[in-house]
Amino acid sequence: MGISKKRLAELAAMPDGEINTSDIPEADEAFFKSAKLKLPRSSHRAHVPSVSVSYARTGRSTKANALGMRPMQERAYERRGEQYLLIKSPPASGKSRALMFIALDKLANQGIKQAIIVVPEKSIGASFHDEPLTAHGFFADWTVVPKWNLCDAPGSDNGGKVNSLGTFLDSSDKVLVCTHATFRFAVDKFGVEKFDNRLIAVDEFHHVSANPDNKLGLHLGQFIARDKVHIVAMTGSYFRGDAEAVLSPHDEAKFDAVTYTYYEQLNGYEYLKQLDIGYFFYSGSYTDDILKVLDPTEKTIIHIPSVNSRESTKDKIKEVENIIEELGEWQGADPTTGFQLVKTASGSILKIADLVDDDVSKRDRVSAALKDPTQKNNRGHVDIIIALGMAKEGFDWIWCEHALTIGYRASLTEIVQIIGRATRDAPGKTRARFTNLIAEPDAAAEIVTEAVNDTLKAIAASLLMEQVLAPRFEFKPKNPGNTATPGFDYGEGGYDPNKTNVGFNEQTGQFQIEIKGLVEPKSKEGERICREDLNEVIAAFVQDKSAIERGLFDEELVPEELTVIRMGKIIKDRYPELDEADQEAVRQHAVAALNLTQQAKQIVLGGASGDNQSRANTALIDGVRKFAMDVRELDIDLIDRINPFGEAYAILAKTMSEESLKQVAAAISAKRVSFTVEEARELAKRALKFKQERGRLPSVTSSDAWEKRMAEGVAFLARMKAEAVRGE
Repeated sequence: MGISKKRLAELAAMPDGEINTSDIPEADEAFFKSAKLKLPRSSHRAHVPSVSVSYARTGRSTKANALGMRPMQERAYERRGEQYLLIKSPPASGKSRALMFIALDKLANQGIKQAIIVVPEKSIGASFHDEPLTAHGFFADWTVVPKWNLCDAPGSDNGGKVNSLGTFLDSSDKVLVCTHATFRFAVDKFGVEKFDNRLIAVDEFHHVSANPDNKLGLHLGQFIARDKVHIVAMTGSYFRGDAEAVLSPHDEAKFDAVTYTYYEQLNGYEYLKQLDIGYFFYSGSYTDDILKVLDPTEKTIIHIPSVNSRESTKDKIKEVENIIEELGEWQGADPTTGFQLVKTASGSILKIADLVDDDVSKRDRVSAALKDPTQKNNRGHVDIIIALGMAKEGFDWIWCEHALTIGYRASLTEIVQIIGRATRDAPGKTRARFTNLIAEPDAAAEIVTEAVNDTLKAIAASLLMEQVLAPRFEFKPKNPGNTATPGFDYGEGGYDPNKTNVGFNEQTGQFQIEIKGLVEPKSKEGERICREDLNEVIAAFVQDKSAIERGLFDEELVPEELTVIRMGKIIKDRYPELDEADQEAVRQHAVAALNLTQQAKQIVLGGASGDNQSRANTALIDGVRKFAMDVRELDIDLIDRINPFGEAYAILAKTMSEESLKQVAAAISAKRVSFTVEEARELAKRALKFKQERGRLPSVTSSDAWEKRMAEGVAFLARMKAEAVRGE
């Protein structure tokens, strides 16, 4: 399947649309000319942000209260009495210190004997070193006896450290810090009963899974079943990034959640006001294109590709050397820090930290220099960090302005963690960005499956990050009795009971949007999911390969097939304990959140051209309000008729050649199927609802595409049933 004339016209009309036209058929070229459209330029493809969001910089998220707590920490501390507490908060928002406040209160006032802090790797244990909290107004200081921070102790996670944890449990000391692995081995050795009346705090909770093969998840399930410990779980990722649930629905329902969004975090910063997230497709070797996206004057973390990825040359040392050669002339290594010194064309000297080198002594010296506490506030300490598996989760370099990742990462969680390296607030740092440099499908290659897969994953990450960065949505059914909610600004003229209203609370970063025909959840669990878990639902949807494929490249797609059928199936699989009405409520809320974000971006991009393109991109927040208020009657039927992948296609088209787009489209169309039995059954259910509402079944000759598709689903099932009767 090639690119349709309609799509080519759309590409030609796009600002900065630069696609290769060498293979455009004559008929298509004539079409461009007859439509008086300018042919797109060829060859050069610039980095195009898929999302760029600016924030108000109120300074609120960095200000402390009388007890020394920042807003996220204060919000978490208010829930300190909960036995099971889940804190969802972005990197750099202060989760470690929030836990200190909560743990000290549990030890002093809630009858908890000891607190055990569990982190995924040893380096993160440094986040729980002593803190003089009383100096800022709290009632106690956070102290960990050095021998009980097992992350600082030599040796493996098993063996001696497990025995040390056992000794701690029999002692009168209060706090221990260890890795996930040490904790798992200790539970295996001592049993869950040994941990009764203690607090277990799990940092980076997304490492847990409800899968029985995940040992940490299995142990936590046992602790919850026994119900004699307190658990505080913390994550900066909101979702795992794969198909596994973190906890079983039964266990998750026991947790009280504290959610602090990226919007609240970035909007409350003092300095950082803009975050760009974009993708760049290259051909040939990535080192040849790296300077198109790497600005040597920006503080940057470069993650080179995994040796198992197609972007890798399989020689990681040589890749680092090539990057250094592209940046300038090597001047040697600093004897103290081990940083590589490189002279650029402008004459400046770059300090480059190489964390890829296999020489352990060299790498440890560089790593120690990066962690030097005396250099934490020194912007000039290092300029560029090159890493492979390091400098991700828990790595704290406040000056990082650009996280450049080469090769797609399999997990959306990992991408969020990498983006978090650049979203620290620091003096003079007003803009941060994440770039994913991905190998473009080779038009000459017969097998492009891996390239297509990487492309789809990049789109999934882009869509999900847009959702994570936007303000929170609170959707309400439009009812005659609705009134204005205090704290919300409804725009010029205020709240109007005769229309669907859109309110915004600037302090909380929350939209309140009325939607006609919206189903509200009836159960407490349904309410919790709509309030706290929409990003998890959207993550599962945008990672559904068939949904992305059809949304991007199926010219005959009826959007309701994605928003109703595919999203509906995901919610049924994810929340089987909900009844059908609540499953439908969750589906509607998730589709509304995803599509409102996409439509907001489409509006602001539609009004952009030329030099003001990047400025218009920053209006995502305003675009949400503009779209919702421009629609006279915002209803769920309208929202279901929007293809949530439309804007993703526009970004993809700007960053890939026309021939590569054809290659991806052809690879996807080759495996397209019309219906699965499950999809047909869901369409038949929707057809029955259609009949109940309108007094007739959907017609296969209807001009309405969704009605026609429902009728086709009914016909498909009837044909299958007839074939079964005939024994075919």
